Amino acid sequence: MTLRPRVLSGVQPTGSLHLGNWLGAIRNWVQLQDSHDTFFCVVDLHAITVPHDPALLAEATRRTAALYLACGIDPQRSTVFVQSQVPAHSELTWLLNCVTPLNWLERMIQFKEKARKQGDNVSVGLLDYPVLMAADILLYDADLVPVGEDQKQHLELARDIAQQRINARFAPEDQPLLKVPEPLILAEGARVMSLIDGRCKMSKSEPNEGSRLHLLDPPELITRKIKRAKTDPVMGLEFGNPERPEADNLLGLFALLSGKTRDTAAAECAAMGWGQFKPLLAEAAVAALQPLQERYAEIRRDEAYLSEVLREGKERAAAVATATLERVKAALGFLPAA
Repeated sequence: MTLRPRVLSGVQPTGSLHLGNWLGAIRNWVQLQDSHDTFFCVVDLHAITVPHDPALLAEATRRTAALYLACGIDPQRSTVFVQSQVPAHSELTWLLNCVTPLNWLERMIQFKEKARKQGDNVSVGLLDYPVLMAADILLYDADLVPVGEDQKQHLELARDIAQQRINARFAPEDQPLLKVPEPLILAEGARVMSLIDGRCKMSKSEPNEGSRLHLLDPPELITRKIKRAKTDPVMGLEFGNPERPEADNLLGLFALLSGKTRDTAAAECAAMGWGQFKPLLAEAAVAALQPLQERYAEIRRDEAYLSEVLREGKERAAAVATATLERVKAALGFLPAA
């Protein structure tokens, strides 16, 4: 039997998942279940690299896991788990820390951007975030990692750590200790932009709530946010005009949410004014999110089911991760447990 290529990905339980998370990542994960061995985690350890509220973390973690399932992740076909419940993530991170040059981390673009915002409050964890991400990936012998443009540098770091700092130094040439993953770039819908600035990616960290549609926003809030979305004074919508980023973004959202091709959506809206288009987009968004929201509510009514999914996922994930960790520890010279 041919083994299916393994995919690993995850989302932080900070804020609420939004359209960008769904259309750019999770919806594609659902399709990958048919052709790949899929591991999807809630990366809660990453969530504390910036100041957080401990009272909210556990609920946010459960909400994120429930949204995975509501979006179509099937725990019978995928391993769904919480990162912090598999201790191998933290332990492998320390081992990788000890072989990763500091200057590799200092050059990371996301660290530089976030460090500027945090000033004196920047944590070692924020600097070390990419090594934890590398451990997440490498623990599961992932063949492929779905990444957007903003995460490609982090994946390259994981590949460099595996190749140059572990395999080259501690493994026989024909028996690598760690599998070197390849990026899986999913172009369609991979970059959903903000509702208030078509040149910026939709983000959970943006203070303005009107910049994004959360997956659990009620219909009236969805309609209000779309009504207030930034537009331009030009009649008709189009793709590919660099002077009209909002038109490109909102038309792209309409195509994705309505299930139309980009060509069909462009032809339908080519002569349409914003006053006519925005209600159409709001209607498509509400209709697309309704089944997901209903499924989410059903899952949250049965917390025992959600707990069981995460328990089983933790056990499956830990079996794979522990085997990798022990392999690396043995190669680095650690005494095996009695």
